[in-house]
Amino acid sequence: MTVAAGSEARAKAEQRAIASLTTMTDPARVRALLDNARRAGSATVERAAFDRLCALLPATAPGSVAHDVWKSVHALEELLRQERGKTTRLSRTRQKIERDGEAQTAADLTMKREASSGFRDLIARGLPHLTFEAVVLRHHRHFEPAVQDAAAARLTEAGLDPQHFLHLSPKE
Repeated sequence: MTVAAGSEARAKAEQRAIASLTTMTDPARVRALLDNARRAGSATVERAAFDRLCALLPATAPGSVAHDVWKSVHALEELLRQERGKTTRLSRTRQKIERDGEAQTAADLTMKREASSGFRDLIARGLPHLTFEAVVLRHHRHFEPAVQDAAAARLTEAGLDPQHFLHLSPKE
């Protein structure tokens, strides 16, 4: 097989894998595909599987503040699992959500003087859309102007355009 034919076969296999993700509803199967893509060195499939896994894990309605907050929590936990080789839970964040709710947790962490470790970790991994600050801007109708301003300021400090996250707003 020529190099060109091998590249074409790999591209087709990646397309099939990505297409299969749209119908997968079992997080264990998606995680297996994610792990296989990582081992095979397929960044495209790995990213698509990661995104699908993060969308599947929350037990809340897609498009809601709660769903986006849980998507962020699950994403960071999955990244930590991959790096550390063991399940890692964001226990303090989960406890705060249990106590105060998803929106209030996102607001409180956004209003802190210093960025959370979760914010820094997601920014460092190229996933700014999963930060609580991005959740605040996407769901701006659910947050006070001061929280929105704090979210925009933190994203700006990280070198990002907060306006980008407004364009990702869910249909509310």
